[in-house]
Amino acid sequence: MEIPRMLDGRLKFRHLLLVEALSGQGSVVGAAAALHVTQPVVTRSLQDLERILGVTLYERGPRGIQPTEFGDAFTQYARSALAQMNQASRHLQEIADATRGHVVIGTHLAGSNLLLPRAIAQLKQDRPALRIVVREATPEALLEDLVAGKIDFIIGRLATVPPEGTIQQTLHAETIRVIARSGHPLAARTQIPLDELIAYPWVLPGVETALRTELEEFFHRNDCSLPPNRVETTAFLTIRQLLVETDMVAALPELIGASDPRLTALPISLDLVGARVGITLAAGRRLSPASEAMMQSLVTVADSVHPRQAQSG
Repeated sequence: MEIPRMLDGRLKFRHLLLVEALSGQGSVVGAAAALHVTQPVVTRSLQDLERILGVTLYERGPRGIQPTEFGDAFTQYARSALAQMNQASRHLQEIADATRGHVVIGTHLAGSNLLLPRAIAQLKQDRPALRIVVREATPEALLEDLVAGKIDFIIGRLATVPPEGTIQQTLHAETIRVIARSGHPLAARTQIPLDELIAYPWVLPGVETALRTELEEFFHRNDCSLPPNRVETTAFLTIRQLLVETDMVAALPELIGASDPRLTALPISLDLVGARVGITLAAGRRLSPASEAMMQSLVTVADSVHPRQAQSG
């Protein structure tokens, strides 16, 4: 592929949107629906783009389309370019009106219970016109949205190694405890054997989470199987209500139990199970003023809850 082919004026912004839709939807039908155009328009546009680049981007099959090696590579650059243009547009708008702007935050369980709400409340006191959008999803889904520029950053449990194309900033370390309702039959105990605890119904995080992996390793180290009676979810409101209304137990960040008087931490140690909570950013992407203000609020609140723990990771 010759570089001038991409710079001779034939490559258009709509081609980037097309590739993002095709790779995201996995079919011409899905891409056409996402772009609000007809299927023939998508097909012609893809043929046009492949002629410009001189390579085949997708393999067509009975179950849809699959990106080739060229398609995978070009999709990454297309998504990066679209994300940068989105950030540029928002940045210019915020320069024009510094009191407004908006920030989109992705979160999963570890960041959503106390830290994020306090940081939002603090920031809204100074910038009431700022629009803040919070999206909750699995870590994998949030990373996809981060790369695509659909969210500005992620607040939650940090991976041991930052995912490719991202950087991390640690806000605080958080202990994982077994949490139950305050009136739970085990709440008044001073010591609880693990086999007795496993006999109760559990709420476990999904298999796609790092915490689930650590819990499985914990049970394995203690020669125990996973609790057979269990619910699997990372939806915080669902978890909290199940704990409050039943005798279920769950392994959760310690602050969740401390911030709700209806919940309590049970006296059992989950050795080696812990978490770093922080911010995950797209590497090399400039943040808007609103996003920078939100990050600073998170750092300030984290330092007030866990002094001197905020640091780059």
